[in-house]
Amino acid sequence: MISNENNAMNPGISTMLKKYRFAIGLALVIAAIYFTNRSVGTEAFDISVSNTKEMLSLLPPVFILVGLLDVWVPKETIIRYMGEDSGWKGILMALFLGSAAAGPLYVAFPITALLLRKRARLAYILFFLGVWSTTKLPILLYEISYMGLKFTAIHAAVGLPFFLLFSIIIEKVMPEDSRESLYRKAEMELP
Repeated sequence: MISNENNAMNPGISTMLKKYRFAIGLALVIAAIYFTNRSVGTEAFDISVSNTKEMLSLLPPVFILVGLLDVWVPKETIIRYMGEDSGWKGILMALFLGSAAAGPLYVAFPITALLLRKRARLAYILFFLGVWSTTKLPILLYEISYMGLKFTAIHAAVGLPFFLLFSIIIEKVMPEDSRESLYRKAEMELP
């Protein structure tokens, strides 16, 4: 017979297993690879550890920056520059924020959550993510040095309008209640 004390711990354990199911699944896959082919499994493990260290070195400063921005930048300021009625200011602000960024794309997600919480327009947030992913300044400089200025100019000239266009389309196609739910979720999950 299972005691009440064990029953009380099971919901916590199942919640933790559910929350970390991807990491647990990845560990099981790496273990399976290791037992199938030790050299490949060892390499997969080393790469996973290296990527985790990199992520853990980048995310804490980003969380500190997002926390400071949350306190220092009032919601009204974000709404004025990136809200529903900001127009070209919102597009240019998203372009600037995404272009001036540094780091891998996963660093942009805490900033995205902050923008959602501060009620920035969804299209501008999606545009910001698109800009961050392909046309941020460090990537453009790297691309110019390897692919040339002409290629980079064409890439940016084609990519940026498409990012903006599809961001607006996604926002228009997404039902209003779904967008509102997204904003509420961001407000509830961030303190």
